[in-house]
Amino acid sequence: MRSADNRLVPPLLAARSSDEFDPPRLGPAQRRAAHTAGESAIRHGPRVGLDPREYLRQRRGTAATLRALDAAAGPGFYAVPPEAEVDAAAADAAFRAGRLVVDVQTHLVRPSRADTPGAAALFAYLHMVDPARWGHQVDADLLSAAEWVTCVFGGSDTAVALLTSPPGRADENVLTNDDIANARAIVERYAGVGRVLTHTIVHPNLGEPELDAMVHWQDALRPAGWKVYTLWSPPELARGWYLDDDEVGRPFLERVQALGSHIVCAHKGIAGPVANLAPEHASPRDIGPAAAACPDLTFAGYHSGYDIDPDEEGPHAADPHRGVSRLVTSLTDAGVPPARNVYAELGSTWYLMMRRPVEAAHVLGKLLLAVGEDRILWGTDSVWYGAPQPLIDAFRAFQIPDRLRAEHGYPALTDTVKAKILGGNAARLYGVDEAAAVAATPRREWLADARRELAQRLA
Repeated sequence: MRSADNRLVPPLLAARSSDEFDPPRLGPAQRRAAHTAGESAIRHGPRVGLDPREYLRQRRGTAATLRALDAAAGPGFYAVPPEAEVDAAAADAAFRAGRLVVDVQTHLVRPSRADTPGAAALFAYLHMVDPARWGHQVDADLLSAAEWVTCVFGGSDTAVALLTSPPGRADENVLTNDDIANARAIVERYAGVGRVLTHTIVHPNLGEPELDAMVHWQDALRPAGWKVYTLWSPPELARGWYLDDDEVGRPFLERVQALGSHIVCAHKGIAGPVANLAPEHASPRDIGPAAAACPDLTFAGYHSGYDIDPDEEGPHAADPHRGVSRLVTSLTDAGVPPARNVYAELGSTWYLMMRRPVEAAHVLGKLLLAVGEDRILWGTDSVWYGAPQPLIDAFRAFQIPDRLRAEHGYPALTDTVKAKILGGNAARLYGVDEAAAVAATPRREWLADARRELAQRLA
């Protein structure tokens, strides 16, 4: 069996392409890394008693994959020692297990809603970014509430997870606001209060009744933040909206202020060609003006403005109106400095760019300069991509090489900064008790009980 065999492509380097869309394919460096990691699996797997495919799915396989990526891209991105490829203790030490992880973007699907318009749009997106996992049909059972709790809490170091949802009316979506609150209540019953935070999804372009509903939602659902999709545009509306427009955005922000809440989370970036979306309205160009106009509100740009693009994103000066640079430009033009009321979130962004480490260094470097080390939030979009532990491990090992820091003025991505991004910043923003969250490690008994009830009540 040769390493070029698709069965030995590491999960972190599985091809991202399909017959319907043209997201970034693996470039020469990623193909070299996949080949090298596959060879490592053939060499090391039998030595540690694992089939090569199973080896690649475990932590030592992650170490081999990251070392292969580093060699292909030019050293200095992933700090993983060679012994981590074969020694389990060395791999655990390399990825520094045990630190607080707060994942502010997780998802699930009610399998009974797999035939809704919202599910069709979601499944088209999943086919686009992860056809290697889904093939020609998405299995909704692998996105269920039971899988979500197992993957996020049982399959990773995540201590606290925020549950959110794609856009769409309640009768058309894969999950409702009530479902989100119910999932939180079930986990709280078995694991204690504070393990799950929630969004309430608002569609301000549906008009005054939607804004009026926020009063009830705030009392009944107790959201940690309001989530909006400015690009959501069903046929009868025929347009998206912006946070700073007078017709939709400003009335919504005024309603948030009137309710005494303060966290607004907006999907910005990642606008694939799927139904009911107006991609231009995924631009983060409105984040800066909205933040400047409403200094009492806190804005979290979900995905940080990152877009799926065959060409890697580079330094800000190369194109200030592309990808994450659009967020940087918006903040700069609006006079919003770092460490103010804008956060940048990494869900799917890190998943898509970690295989392109030069791009990842530029994106993280730009965000560190634009919003600051205290304003970047960890998110994974799990359960879309399965258990998030490999993504956590890759981020823990990542660094911005000295050569790029010297050329572009990026700050160092130190262990202290990574700890803030992985959990400290979200803990502060959402009032999470860090000590309690770290102490409340997952236990098999509560996971089994929670999984059973989630499967029954959110089928």
